Amino acid sequence: MRLLLLSLLVALPAFAQPASAAEVASKLDELWKTRDDAATLKAADEAISEGLKAFPDDYEVLWRAARQRWWVADGATDTKLMRQMAKEGWTFAERGVKAKADGMQAHYYVALNIGAYSQAVGILKALGEGLEGKFNDELEKARKADAAYDRYGPVNAKGRYYWELPWPKRDLGKSRAELALVTSKQPEHLRAWLYLAETELKDGNAKEAKAAIDKVLGGADAYDPPEARRVKRWAKPVAEAIEKELK
Repeated sequence: MRLLLLSLLVALPAFAQPASAAEVASKLDELWKTRDDAATLKAADEAISEGLKAFPDDYEVLWRAARQRWWVADGATDTKLMRQMAKEGWTFAERGVKAKADGMQAHYYVALNIGAYSQAVGILKALGEGLEGKFNDELEKARKADAAYDRYGPVNAKGRYYWELPWPKRDLGKSRAELALVTSKQPEHLRAWLYLAETELKDGNAKEAKAAIDKVLGGADAYDPPEARRVKRWAKPVAEAIEKELK
């Protein structure tokens, strides 16, 4: 009986042990397509855990792990979870930079995770911790390498950065310019339109804000369904605030 059990165990496929780092990266890319599903997120967590056990210094696995952690942090409503996920993503991305110094994706996700971490702890505290310089340095490296990456993601993040800053550091003009560049290059980019709407609203331009938020609410989601669903959900209270200003 014991020999039979041992033979069965030997015959079982080793699902937990990925065959290669490329296999892990490919799996994470596939899971990314449905990343707003709870079961998918669990599967991604398992893939990251097993992948990094087997390939702890692989660049392609590390930056994708950072991307997944950023996504969770970006959508978290609990600041503790946001801080935890962003810090993990930041750590994964920095490990990616160590594995590949010119790795554009890793620099990009260092910046995005620092941004999410800063939101979790509070922008003023983040500024006090000196994170502004780190964020800008990493984002600029990604932008110089490929400004068009992730639908002009580095440019979009910079536009939001100018909006997020407290007075007197906030610069809505620069925010508008960066976000307008994104929407001109990638008109399907609903997050950029949402950010632009919030910039216009904060700058007292309710009509312009309305035009931008309408792009979000009426935009197609085929380019990235999970992202579009998230952004459209965020857009509803912004649209209500704009309507109040227009009355």
